[in-house]
Amino acid sequence: MNVKYKILNIPFKYPFTISKGTKTHQPIFMVELEYFGVKGYGEAPAISYYNIPIEKMVADLENKKSLVEKFSFSDPERYWHYLHHLFPTNSFLVCALDMAGWDLFGKLKKKQLHQLWNLDTSKSPFTDYTIAIDDLSVMKKKMEELPWPIYKIKVGFDDDIETVAALRKQTDAIFRVDANAAWDVETALIKINALKELGVELVEQPLAKDNWQGMKLLFEKSPLPIFADESCVHEMDVDKCFEHFHGINIKLTKCSGITPARRMIAKAQSLGMQTMVGCMNESSVGTAAIAQLAPMVDFVDMDGILLQTEKNGEGVTFDFGKIIYNDLPGLGVKVDLF
Repeated sequence: MNVKYKILNIPFKYPFTISKGTKTHQPIFMVELEYFGVKGYGEAPAISYYNIPIEKMVADLENKKSLVEKFSFSDPERYWHYLHHLFPTNSFLVCALDMAGWDLFGKLKKKQLHQLWNLDTSKSPFTDYTIAIDDLSVMKKKMEELPWPIYKIKVGFDDDIETVAALRKQTDAIFRVDANAAWDVETALIKINALKELGVELVEQPLAKDNWQGMKLLFEKSPLPIFADESCVHEMDVDKCFEHFHGINIKLTKCSGITPARRMIAKAQSLGMQTMVGCMNESSVGTAAIAQLAPMVDFVDMDGILLQTEKNGEGVTFDFGKIIYNDLPGLGVKVDLF
């Protein structure tokens, strides 16, 4: 096994603003695993509020590169367990390597992952398209530029309900909202009732990630389904979210890859919870990975490549929200950056 990495800084078409801050570019850590001439690719975006910058991914990989390469690769799940013990505090790096391992495995088997898992891609839900916080005129312009069947609208600011109401006048599309933990319980109860009247489908992470008492109250009283995001990072969090959220949003980068994400989906579904696989503005490689899991879940949010102006590969595309798969093996993405 040989491992290489590359650092990208992919620009957004518009500044990407949520309740936690604004960024104009998405730093991406990419890896390539080569095994007897076959190459697999993975990626992890750096997200500032999770405190795993690109520099930490580089340092940790450089420190244990020889151990990453010495593994006798045969099964990506075994490889994930090995990586998980190598890098117990760096789920982002583990995600990139796990993703590359699955891509490699699919290529060795000459099948795309959803085929290896016997999934039916006709059951893949449509992806939403995120409207980040901005001046109302700019938010309207984004919708006009990309008519879409489902929009995720970032909220968590003073006049957010008025903004959603104004956007609703623009379209009959499905609306989902994401507060990124910006509200308190009283505010959430008021705003969620207003959002229901505006035809919103679901609400992501209305409260602070550790406000379990507040989430229990919202779970019991909310007229809309509440999905965990910041409150559901690792596998152990699925049980904690039960009877506090109606569903969970699983992020590959946070949970440390495809391998634990599949287990989280199965666990949540066994508890009767709805499931979503979301993105953290991954580019083409990470988006292709999400697409492999899409037939397993109720909702997907995989619009990073729609928000960015550059690509790190050629993979899935979209037709008005519908995921268009190709016939490439592994993740189904072609990469020429290394």
